[in-house]
Parts: sequence; C-alpha cells; structure tokens
Amino acid sequence: MTKLVYFAWVRERIGKSEEEMALPASVVTVADLLNHLKTMGEEYETALQFPDVIRVAVDQEHVEHDEPIGNPKEIGIFPPMTGG
Repeated sequence: MTKLVYFAWVRERIGKSEEEMALPASVVTVADLLNHLKTMGEEYETALQFPDVIRVAVDQEHVEHDEPIGNPKEIGIFPPMTGG
C-alpha cells in the first residue's frame, strides 16, 4: 500500500488530505499515476484536469512526470508553489 497525500487546492478539490492505495501494475510512472487517479471520480478528474502543473514528490523527493515510481511508501501531490 502506498500513502497518497494531497496538498492545497488538490486536497480541497479531491475532498481528502490523504488515502492509502494499492497501485495497479499499470502505474509505472508519475504520469501513469495521475492518469489513473483521474479515473477514480469526478473530484479527482477536476483536481488533476491540468496534469502538467501538478507537482509530485515520491518519498519526499520531487520527481518529474516521466519518473518511474517504484514501490514508494508515500507520494505527495500538490499544485505549483510560489515562494517569497
């Protein structure tokens, strides 16, 4: 099982801050994960409708969408961040 953690407006649109999930064998990359999540309901599809802007951290390390996921304990999904 992998813990998915949602942040900021991704969390608000999905309606939960985290969940445990067994990732299907077809989910190999971050892009695969985002596409899979979009099939889980309207709230996921709305939150992830523009996947190119979504940032992802696998076991607390930022990764690109073409990055293989492997067998992580935790995946963080969040919108772009601004600094200041």
